[in-house]
Amino acid sequence: MKSQYHEQLRRRMKQYHRAHQWRLGDQGLMIPHAYPEKFALSWWDDVGFILNKRRVMVWWVHPRMKYHDAIESMAFSEAGEAPSGSFLDNAEKKWKRVGRSRKKVSSWVTQPAQGSHRDYYDKVNDLISRKESEGIDLVVRPSMKIQTLWWCTGIELCAPLDVRSKEEVVALARLAKQLIKSETTLEILFPDYRYGRKEWLQEAALRIADREKRQSKDTKQ
Repeated sequence: MKSQYHEQLRRRMKQYHRAHQWRLGDQGLMIPHAYPEKFALSWWDDVGFILNKRRVMVWWVHPRMKYHDAIESMAFSEAGEAPSGSFLDNAEKKWKRVGRSRKKVSSWVTQPAQGSHRDYYDKVNDLISRKESEGIDLVVRPSMKIQTLWWCTGIELCAPLDVRSKEEVVALARLAKQLIKSETTLEILFPDYRYGRKEWLQEAALRIADREKRQSKDTKQ
């Protein structure tokens, strides 16, 4: 028996899509990011497409992204409770004129963390660096979660793919379509796959090379 709630969500998705058209590319995809150059490792990406007159949004992460997020979460947990207050308390507001007489805040300029806040984040960064160099006891496996939202069908996908260019984003969308249509499964595509300490440590040199490449790019800009 169909859920009345989910049927209502599907109708809302179709109505939203009719009223707010997507600007899709040549291959019928909504690709929100640019790929000016290719890095050794990929971490996360997004892609959207239309299926059965409804929008589908894919939020993809590589297992190494979940592993890295777990490292950061563990570091914050071990660092203890953050100091009270916020480093945003002394942030400077940047205003933008709206019309003839009104202004709104367009951005905030923050100052470097000081005192207890600086000590806390230094501690967190030290913990992250140590855990990145040693690895943690965690195993990440491919997974997929499908959500019916009011504006789209959302797919949270964790899979060991390379997504570093437009061509690879197209391949990601193709895979997501096959999964959502039950033409294949993650178990079939990635049998017995696991990402853990061994895989994380094996990629250390590639992470460092990518980080230096990004820093060099930021310095030139």
